[in-house]
Amino acid sequence: MLAYYFRLALRSFRRNKVLTALMVIAIALGIGASMTTLTVFHVLSGDPIPQKSDRIFAVQVDPRPMLGYQPGEEPEDQMTRFDAESLLREKRASRQAVMTGGGITVEPDKAALRPFDTDVRYTSTDFFPMFDTPFLYGRAWPATDDDGRARVAVISRELNQKLFDGTDSVGKPIRMDGHTFTVVGVLDEWNPNPHFYDLETGKYGSAEDVFLPFATAMELKLGRNGNMNCWGNTNGEETAVNAPCTWLQYWVELDSASGAADYRAYLENYSTQQKAAGRFQRAPNVRLRNVMAWLDYKQVVPGDVRLQLWLALGFLLVCLINTVGLLLAKFLRRSGEIGVRRALGASRGQIFLQSLVEAGTVGLAGGVLGLGLAMLGLYAVRQQPVDYAKLATLDGPMLLLAFGLTLAASLLAGFLPALRAMQVTPAIQLKSQ
Repeated sequence: MLAYYFRLALRSFRRNKVLTALMVIAIALGIGASMTTLTVFHVLSGDPIPQKSDRIFAVQVDPRPMLGYQPGEEPEDQMTRFDAESLLREKRASRQAVMTGGGITVEPDKAALRPFDTDVRYTSTDFFPMFDTPFLYGRAWPATDDDGRARVAVISRELNQKLFDGTDSVGKPIRMDGHTFTVVGVLDEWNPNPHFYDLETGKYGSAEDVFLPFATAMELKLGRNGNMNCWGNTNGEETAVNAPCTWLQYWVELDSASGAADYRAYLENYSTQQKAAGRFQRAPNVRLRNVMAWLDYKQVVPGDVRLQLWLALGFLLVCLINTVGLLLAKFLRRSGEIGVRRALGASRGQIFLQSLVEAGTVGLAGGVLGLGLAMLGLYAVRQQPVDYAKLATLDGPMLLLAFGLTLAASLLAGFLPALRAMQVTPAIQLKSQ
C-alpha cells in the first residue's frame, strides 16, 4: 500500500512541478542551514573522551593573596608548580598528571630534513593511561623516569613517519633543543577535540608531536607556552618551584564519579594546611570539575556558534511553515479527487496516510538537496580563519540525524494538510463536479 501511495505521490509531483519544486527548495534550504550549524555545534560541544569523562577531573586551588579578594569567586584555572608537584607526590587519586605545553626544535639526522619547530607537552607518566592514548610502538615511560629526570620521549605517529619513515623507533635517539632523548613510545592516531586537557594553548587543533617528562623539561629549562598569572616578586624565575605564578594544568582520574567528594575534601584539607603554613592567604577555595563540566565552565563553544544554531533552527521553522501552506494549497486543490476516492470506499485513515506519504516524499527530495547544501556550507566553514574550521565535517551520526530531521520535518509539515485532506466531505465534492 505504501508503494502505491509513493507512486501516486510521484504522479502528483509531475502534475504540479512548480509547486513541488518550491516545497523541495524550502525544505532543502531549512535542512541545509540547520545541518551546517548543527554539525559545527556537534563538533565543538562533543565529549572528547566519552568512555571516562565523568571520572577525569580538572583540579583548582586558590593560592592568590588577599589583594582583590571577592568572596565566592572562582579560584585560579591553573596551578603553581609548588602545588602541582606537592599533589603529584602525594598521589591521592588513582592517576594524576601535571602538564604544560611548549615548543621545541627537532634536529633530524636525515640530511634531507632541516631542523623544524613542533609542539611539545611536558607531563608525567599517568597522562597516557589517564587519557587512553593509543600506542603504535612502545609504551609510556615508567614513574621512575619522572623521578629520575630521564631524557626519554613519546612521539606522535606523524613525527615518527617524518623522522623514521614509520618504522618502530623505540630505543632510537632523537635530538631536540640541543639535547638527545631516547624514544620509548610512538602514539597511534590520537587527537581529542576540544583540546580539553589544556585549553590555554588552543581549544581546537592537533595534539602535540612530542611528550617529555615534566621534571626533565624543568631541569633542562625548555621553552613553554600558554597563559601565566603571577603576583608578587618572581625575580625573573616564573617557572621556579616557589614562584607565585599559576601556569600548570593538573588532572586526576578517580575510580568512580562518586569519589569526587572525597578528593574535594582532600583538596580543602591541603588548602587549609597551606594557609596554616603561610603560603595561602585565602580560605580554602577549590573546584573539581569533570571533563564536560570543565568545557562548559571554560565556555569552549563560541557564543556566535550558539547564536547561529538558534538562527538556523528558526529559519528551518519558517521553511516548514511555508511548506505547510504549500501542501495545504495543493491538497485542497485536489478536493474533488479526494472526494471521489472517499466515495469509492477509501477511508479517512487511508487519505491521511496517502497525504503523509506524499509529504514525506517531498521531504526526502528536499533532504537530499539539503544535504548537498549542508556539505557546501561546511566547506565554506572550513575556509574560515578559525581554529575549529577543519573539524567541520559531516560524520556518520550527523548524516543519520540529517535524514531523521528531514523525515521528521516533512511529516510535521504534512500533518496539518493531511488532517485537512481527510476531512473532505465526499457528497459535497461529488455534487460540485
